[in-house]
Amino acid sequence: MLLASAILIGLLSLWYTNNLVKKLSEEERKKVQLWAEASKQLANISVEAGDISFSLMVLQDNNTVPAILTDESGNILSHINLDTAKVNDTQYVQEMLLQMKERHEPIEIAFANNQKNFIYYEDSGLLYQLRYYPYFQLAIIALFLLVSYLAFSTSRKAEQNQVWVGMAKETAHQLGTPLSSLMAWIEYFKSTAQDQNHVEELEKDVARLNTITERFSKIGSAPVLRKEDVYMVIENTISYIRSRTSSKVIFSLNKAQPHQVLAPLNIPLFEWVLENLFKNAVDAMDGEGKIDVMITDQLQFVYIDIADSGKGIPKSKFKTVFKPGYTSKTRGWGLGLSLSKRIVEEYHNGHIFVKNSEPNNGTTFRIVLKKQV
Repeated sequence: MLLASAILIGLLSLWYTNNLVKKLSEEERKKVQLWAEASKQLANISVEAGDISFSLMVLQDNNTVPAILTDESGNILSHINLDTAKVNDTQYVQEMLLQMKERHEPIEIAFANNQKNFIYYEDSGLLYQLRYYPYFQLAIIALFLLVSYLAFSTSRKAEQNQVWVGMAKETAHQLGTPLSSLMAWIEYFKSTAQDQNHVEELEKDVARLNTITERFSKIGSAPVLRKEDVYMVIENTISYIRSRTSSKVIFSLNKAQPHQVLAPLNIPLFEWVLENLFKNAVDAMDGEGKIDVMITDQLQFVYIDIADSGKGIPKSKFKTVFKPGYTSKTRGWGLGLSLSKRIVEEYHNGHIFVKNSEPNNGTTFRIVLKKQV
């Protein structure tokens, strides 16, 4: 509605001003014609028909329309309302004459002795201002729209951020109580004659819940980034996902360079990103296929390419997949990739995008990390 109103106001303003310019232009031409007619009459009663140098002073009210009077040969006889600082410059007056010839048809003055003079004129400064005023007004409206949109967008984003942060911190808070209880139960099981293998597995799951709680608690706060071995972080995440995924999913991890690859990371949050990408890849392959991870160390950046052999993503959805609520699954909230984008780009100053994808031939996501933050 705001955009439609602005366009309507702009079009009405443009239409009204153009009509006003047209009417004023006609009035200015009539003024020059009147001036020409007066010059003709004064010249005809003059002692010498060609002596009309004083005729330009007849219409004293013309102090806005620039004009030049010439004879039949194009010689300049007189002028009015030109730039007073340049009127003594012959070249300037000639240039103004050429400009006037291009803008308007001259007004002819025919004398009784068959002599002719011509008046060339230019639009007044006021007419120029009116002609360009609607465009200036449209620019102001466009600027107003832009500022309004940015304000609205920022407000909406801030509101969304508050929802994200509030939901995350509330989730972390809610997990705290059952976690404390589970940890107490583990200690109890350790002190009794329970199967220690079961207790160890339970400990792993509780540790995992602690990690998840820590992740949620960090949302909305600036995380601490430390130089970490990217290869080791990804390898640990693959080990965790592999143990909870079908054996029909094959993982491979490669480095383009043999040396250690370091980048500023917050491990709990970055592992969350990797898990989301790996789980989406497994879902896209229906639990059977291959996931290849390639790490490339450049001078200033680290590239992490995660390729799967799944169903692929249509090119039109390359950006949409990162929006909250987008999902191709019957279950889920469609927040995984949106959250991953937030973690990579806002918390790690990196970039994540769909590098390429083909229907039924897999998808490759790329994460770009800065080596210095």
